[in-house]
Amino acid sequence: MKIAIVCYPTFGGSGVVATELGLELAQKGHEIHFITYKQPVRLSLLNPNIYFHEVNVPNYPLFHYQPYELALSSKLVDMVKLHKIDVLHVHYAIPHAYAGYMAKKMLEDEGIFIPMITTLHGTDITLVGNHPFYKTAVTFSINQSDFVTSVSNSLREDTYRLFDVKKDIYVIPNFIEIDEEKHILKGQRCQRSVLASNNEKIITHISNFRKVKRIPDVVKTFYNIQKEIPSKLMMVGEGPEKIIAEKMCDELGISDKVIFFGNSNDIDQILKYSDLFLLPSETESFGLAALEAMAFGVPVISSNSGGIPEVNENGKSGYLSNVGDVDDMSKNALSILKSNEIHQQFKTAAFEVAKKYDILNILPLYENLYNKAIELNSK
Repeated sequence: MKIAIVCYPTFGGSGVVATELGLELAQKGHEIHFITYKQPVRLSLLNPNIYFHEVNVPNYPLFHYQPYELALSSKLVDMVKLHKIDVLHVHYAIPHAYAGYMAKKMLEDEGIFIPMITTLHGTDITLVGNHPFYKTAVTFSINQSDFVTSVSNSLREDTYRLFDVKKDIYVIPNFIEIDEEKHILKGQRCQRSVLASNNEKIITHISNFRKVKRIPDVVKTFYNIQKEIPSKLMMVGEGPEKIIAEKMCDELGISDKVIFFGNSNDIDQILKYSDLFLLPSETESFGLAALEAMAFGVPVISSNSGGIPEVNENGKSGYLSNVGDVDDMSKNALSILKSNEIHQQFKTAAFEVAKKYDILNILPLYENLYNKAIELNSK
């Protein structure tokens, strides 16, 4: 198949998922065309089945905001015609589903009929997409998609609750590439001694440091942990709450126990040595960061909001607490870390749960949907 993938090229979850999906599809022999305004951060062009087409938006003094949707829809039309694309797969409703629909209509005028699959990822529904300025267009775009998927049951229900959606929404969860070798620490650029002493536990948090991630809860939970168990906290990511977190660490007197990495390309190296992962978010459509940690055998302490309980199995891969319940999160974290035997049980279980989301299990779900969309479109 020739598949066009439209996504954001940033460090965010939807862009990472779309990129990894495309790379895996290319490995299976499909021809993948990424169409966005910048090369996605995890995209490697070494595979001959991978193509990247940059969307250029010309500057013009008349426009206060450059019309990216117009440039994207035009680029989609051109690439579909040039490369004989079989199916469009747009990730994140805003503005990709809308631009995809416009491209479909322009192509239909030329007698070209191409199916479009829209994958909903989270804030495109629960936050940005639900804004009154966008809601009407987002609802229309979703309903005009040939097929719609969401990354969790929670997001599916949110979509039906917030929008007047008439389409069936198929749940295809996010995924991870599972590698048994992840447990073998050999020849790594980052040695554990760089992060912490042998007697210290390594606690990790990875996010975009926005309010919804409840960064102060991460710091408070770690503060309680380190009072009873020697520990270091790895804070990976950038965002507006980072300054607040740094100030909190200073006020609590734990700045020497916390490392702020910013956006890092060494996430795998950090997770390899992590003993526990913290995700106290207000809500998550799925909880991809938790899954990435679990794939390295790292137990997760998280909130029980959104799609997180679908990933982090309470009492098995980690523990769930009510949003904002720092005391309960701290208690659960200590119950895992205080016993090496219990810690190892949770590490093993976390990896086993993560295996369910191996990309090799999820990829056929997308391939089946592509084939179904192409088949229906050909009738």
